[in-house]
Amino acid sequence: MNARTEPSEAKTAIARPPLVRELLLVAGLFVVYKFGRQLATGHTAEAFRNADRVWDLERTLRLPGEGSVQNLLLHGDTLIHVANTYYATVHFPATVAFLVWLYLRRPTHYVWARRVLAAITAAALLVHLTFPLAPPRMLAATGLVDTGQVYGPSVYGSPQTDHLSNQFAAMPSLHFGWALMVAIGLIVATRSRRRWLWLLHPLLTLVVIVGTANHYWLDAIVATAMLGVALAVIRPLASSGGTPASLRSPKRTATTAGRGAGKLVPAARGEATVDDESELVGAAR
Repeated sequence: MNARTEPSEAKTAIARPPLVRELLLVAGLFVVYKFGRQLATGHTAEAFRNADRVWDLERTLRLPGEGSVQNLLLHGDTLIHVANTYYATVHFPATVAFLVWLYLRRPTHYVWARRVLAAITAAALLVHLTFPLAPPRMLAATGLVDTGQVYGPSVYGSPQTDHLSNQFAAMPSLHFGWALMVAIGLIVATRSRRRWLWLLHPLLTLVVIVGTANHYWLDAIVATAMLGVALAVIRPLASSGGTPASLRSPKRTATTAGRGAGKLVPAARGEATVDDESELVGAAR
């Protein structure tokens, strides 16, 4: 057994990028993104004109009103407070935890996921620069409540005094785009039967970003389309770092299938072995 698993572990070690380089790269991408968001500020009039267009387009497309989701959250102060807290605190930590876990346990998937996240973030920045958009909480026509300001906690100050974020960058929603990529990445990188439960993360994120009036439905739809293009272009590599691998999650091979029966089954030539028996989903077992 050791003879079969050691080569796979060696390939995994080779595939893991240098830690310092990755930290610098991710930090650099974050700085560029934050700086780029600042370039998109100062387009208030255009952002509100675009918001009117988006709102009218959603009504033309007969999309469900964002107010229906917000009304569900406003049934109690506790529920809306939880939603605001989720919006304020889960976005970055969940994405960072996802990348850290992939780096440590699925290095080849980490490289793929980091590239996809960088691609959709860069594409989103271009949209933010060319299509400033006021969120629905700022648009009087929506009749929606700025739940962060009313119930707390809020991550935004007044648009006139908040110099740390660009509040006119609603489309696409990176909250949703990143959450969907986290779920897809974990589904692809693991093989637990419960891995599909990770889709609850983007689903909850969608309810939160719409219910708190921080995003329109179309913001999430555009983010999904951009992620789809990125996933079609950027494919995960095989363990050896060569040809792109399938987006399907790792499957049991003849080698691993024989372990449960208490017997050893030789692996066929060129057959991939499962690189790790543990998954994030089953860590608590």
